Amino acid sequence: MEDEGFMLNTVVQISQAQQEEISNIFHEFLELEHLYTSASELVKTQLHIYDAEFNLKFKRNPIHSIESRIKSPQSIIGKLQKKGLELSAKSAQKNLMDIAGIRVICYYLDDIYAITELLNMQREYKIVKIKDYIKNPKPSGYRSLHVILMVPVYLATQKKEVPVEIQIRTIAMDFWASLEHQLHYKTKSVVSEALKKELQDCAEIISETDLRMQDIYHQIEELD
Repeated sequence: MEDEGFMLNTVVQISQAQQEEISNIFHEFLELEHLYTSASELVKTQLHIYDAEFNLKFKRNPIHSIESRIKSPQSIIGKLQKKGLELSAKSAQKNLMDIAGIRVICYYLDDIYAITELLNMQREYKIVKIKDYIKNPKPSGYRSLHVILMVPVYLATQKKEVPVEIQIRTIAMDFWASLEHQLHYKTKSVVSEALKKELQDCAEIISETDLRMQDIYHQIEELD
């Protein structure tokens, strides 16, 4: 009987320890979410400031819309597992650069690079990585400018540098990317080479349209 009591107490102790560990991990991920949400909000505020200032000076807005998302704990854990990394908030912060994501939709190609340059000039921020899928599209036809921006977040007792991934694209690029993404997840099987070619052709047409619309804008601008 004494052995049974000892074993029962041991099981209860292990269960409590596991509960405490789960509670700690949950709290860590809540703190992580708060940290990355704060960084995302800071960047969005700065982007809105640029947009408003641009409108005051040039009577038009370069930004059509701004969207943001924070990866869920499940998504973060899944990505860490895929990379074979430790499943913790600390590991996520160290190894993942896209926990916080912002998508900026611009009207014209020039606006994309103007926004990027403004972010680069901001002394508090630091661009640590740029992938230009506009000048160098993906094989699928995907076009967008991806920027990893380090953002200082001032907490009550410390400052933390937080990476935020910003995808900047035109309305036309976003139209193509949204439909391509939907088609990719709708087709559970492998997409045929013929359909891939169709998507690439559509991406080229949209890219040409972007260039033509920008040219039209420049011609109208010269008339003012």
